[in-house]
Amino acid sequence: MLRKAAAVFAIITAVSTLVSAEISFDTPKNTSIQQEISNLELSVPEAAPELDAKASKIKEWTVMVFINGKNNLEEYALKDMNEMEMIGSSDQVNVVTEVGRIAGYASSDGDWKTARRYLVKKDSNVNKITSPVVKDLGKVDMGDYKHLIEFANWAKTAYPAKKYMLIVWNHGAGWIKTPNGDIKGISYDDETGNHMTTPQLGMAMKAIGKVDVYGSDACLMQMPEVNYEIKDYADYIVGSEETEPGDGYTYNLLLGPLAAKPTMTGAELGKLTVDAYSDHYGTENHTQSLVLASAMNGLIAPLNNFVKAAMATSDKALIKTAMRGAQAYAYPENKDLWHFLSLYSASTKDANVKAAAKALQSYLTGTLILHNRVNSNYSNSKGLAIYMPSYTNASYNELAWAKASQWDEFIGWYSK
Repeated sequence: MLRKAAAVFAIITAVSTLVSAEISFDTPKNTSIQQEISNLELSVPEAAPELDAKASKIKEWTVMVFINGKNNLEEYALKDMNEMEMIGSSDQVNVVTEVGRIAGYASSDGDWKTARRYLVKKDSNVNKITSPVVKDLGKVDMGDYKHLIEFANWAKTAYPAKKYMLIVWNHGAGWIKTPNGDIKGISYDDETGNHMTTPQLGMAMKAIGKVDVYGSDACLMQMPEVNYEIKDYADYIVGSEETEPGDGYTYNLLLGPLAAKPTMTGAELGKLTVDAYSDHYGTENHTQSLVLASAMNGLIAPLNNFVKAAMATSDKALIKTAMRGAQAYAYPENKDLWHFLSLYSASTKDANVKAAAKALQSYLTGTLILHNRVNSNYSNSKGLAIYMPSYTNASYNELAWAKASQWDEFIGWYSK
């Protein structure tokens, strides 16, 4: 979870527009939560058998959470595990996690520095992890997409279910290529210096196989550049256009309703994920949306029609003005697509552009984006951010999205 990256803010000039009191996932927040976690009691759970007989029967849902705490988010990994334990697994729902820790950050709860896999069990102690350790893996690279594959396939085999949700928990950066050539993505492991690029996330999801719901408990991931890589391997995609506030998902609010109604569909669980997140943060700055993955295919035609109409005009100046005014995020090149279209279509006199923009907006909010929640400061965030730099980035062409759509041609055209 880039989670309000202070390190990113130092790089990104638009950061000054963010509220200074917001949480930074790259700078742990100075609140009672930090004190609470520092006071955690020593907890070294006993190793559990590889398979729990009750857990291994086919249940309604298996929720798999890949918690890469091998960075400055480690304390939140412990906190989120304790939130999960407020609900735990049930006779119809498995909650399975891998939690990685690293030296130099949180030292509470036994200060173990390996990666552990848990079948999350309910307890009444919010100050330490008591769930059984199913596996202690020792040192692993949680920035390696192949390890995500191994975790998810292990979880699906050991804890089979009718439906699966996979959550990747950590720093996230959507898609952007830095001057040093680093294609960003998700799941940053400070011990190995590795992370999963956006295409690698797609490779992981392909190898894992279909899941009903995929969620990025991470920043800046709700983009077509990300979703197009994984669209064939999930039915529903949950993510945030903006950086996430400090705690990321509030897992007791997510898992509680699922435990109460384990027959939820993927669409219902995806909507619940958005609502649990937004309900928790209330007036604090946040964005979260649910996308129908299969509708990513249908996005290409209305988007390309818009690009064709725009490129037939001499509206480059209007486009750049609309870009500057559109809702932006921690990376200023990320713009809310719907809001950009609204500003541009309002300023152009070209009827074809207006019609194409309206059709694309209708597809976004009528078909693709199933649910969107924001606070009042992000009222122009409609659920999908898109990459709109003021320059051409050749590496963008490597993405599946760029190969399938004409958005890269549009960038190349207006940026000249």
